[in-house]
Amino acid sequence: MDPFLPAPFGAVPSPRQMAWHQLETYGFIHFTTNTFTDLEWGYGNESPAVFNPTTLDARQWVDTAKQGGFKGLILTCKHHDGFCLWPSRYTEHSVKNSPWRSGRGDVVRELADACREGGLQFGVYLSPWDRNHARYGDMAYVNYYRDQLRELLTHYGPVFEVWHDGANGGNGWYGGADETRKINPATYYGWETTRSIVRQLQPEAVIFSDAGPDVRWVGNESGVGAETTWCTFNPAGRYAGSPAVDDLGSGHENGSHWIPPETDVSIRPGWFYHAHEDGKVKTPEQLVEIYFQSVGRGTSLLLNLPPDRRGLIHENDVASLCGYRTMLDRIFATDLAKTARISATHTRNPETAPGNLVQDDPELCWAAPDGILNANITLDFPTPITFNIVQLKETIALGQRVRAWRLEIVNDQGIWEVAAAGTTIGYKRLVRFVPHTTRKVRLVLADCKACPVLTSIQLFYSPEAGGNGATKGEY
Repeated sequence: MDPFLPAPFGAVPSPRQMAWHQLETYGFIHFTTNTFTDLEWGYGNESPAVFNPTTLDARQWVDTAKQGGFKGLILTCKHHDGFCLWPSRYTEHSVKNSPWRSGRGDVVRELADACREGGLQFGVYLSPWDRNHARYGDMAYVNYYRDQLRELLTHYGPVFEVWHDGANGGNGWYGGADETRKINPATYYGWETTRSIVRQLQPEAVIFSDAGPDVRWVGNESGVGAETTWCTFNPAGRYAGSPAVDDLGSGHENGSHWIPPETDVSIRPGWFYHAHEDGKVKTPEQLVEIYFQSVGRGTSLLLNLPPDRRGLIHENDVASLCGYRTMLDRIFATDLAKTARISATHTRNPETAPGNLVQDDPELCWAAPDGILNANITLDFPTPITFNIVQLKETIALGQRVRAWRLEIVNDQGIWEVAAAGTTIGYKRLVRFVPHTTRKVRLVLADCKACPVLTSIQLFYSPEAGGNGATKGEY
């Protein structure tokens, strides 16, 4: 442990979770027979013959994701319909019996290779529910599921995230039985054994499900994180498919485990491509709003980009994603805080001086002495600045500590007034407000669980930052 830093407080992220936090944004690729049958959830009786993209190009998916600033892609290798996008040795219900690439194709291989060539990380989604498999509901299917998980984790190179959906059991084809089957999602899959396969074969991959163990669901599919977001969580009694409760977004202040939330949302109304939604793609402005309400509230953003029947991400989706990235680049082009002289009411030692907060070095931080549970950081500017966005980052490797903070400015009358306020910070906190012009800004860490430790404070001005026109505090 660094002798200049305080001891870790509470649950802290593992190395694999720290690497995941640093990604911030990555993409979902929903693609299967549903793309060709115009469904969201296939029933399981779809013929492999319907899967026949005409010009599938995984490099185009990767290029699109990179244009959006994404750091990885997660593919729905098998959705609830049971159709496998790779030639699994354990089923005939896969691309090997489709006309695409004359039955010799492998979507998983093409995307894994394209990600590696393009410098993106690759992740896999494998639906626990399978509406095609005849043995779903008994142990033979669980063994099948684990065998397929092993295929995905051993044949396609490094995987950064393994995604377990919470949809479990219901009506389906089930090999021709055409019936409803119920399972106990808390016990049926033997999740501890299933997860041990991931740990053994891909030890650097994070595992997602409703309650972790590495990454949890945010609790909605709207792209909105909670105003108060604790990365700490109590997972006892929770599992993939456990009943949704309203604490998934907020987490638990004194949670026993570090299980941060992931915000998943689609660029279209549906998760799979539908031609009738070509005019309903989220605009760049809507995507920027989602960014502020997800990444800006301490979660990651998993944005779905569904390929069309050609096997390409549609032109409307590409244009919107590029517009979103252009807007973000403009919004965060100039960090005004870099011109400030910075001081603090409390500083632990010279190695953790407040000037570290504007150095763009994640290895540096400002820290208060042990026992200090509130502190002020002041930024003095040589000339007045105008800004309407603040970005804060805690040094989460030492735990999440801040309960409440506010940002103040000196107004024209020389009086401190509140420009913005919030609760948790975590890996990243972004708050927008009406523009203020001032020569002095003060961050008040009003309530902390332990001595605060911050990585950075940044200030920006953008007329296109979005929001709903609030006059003070967060939009």
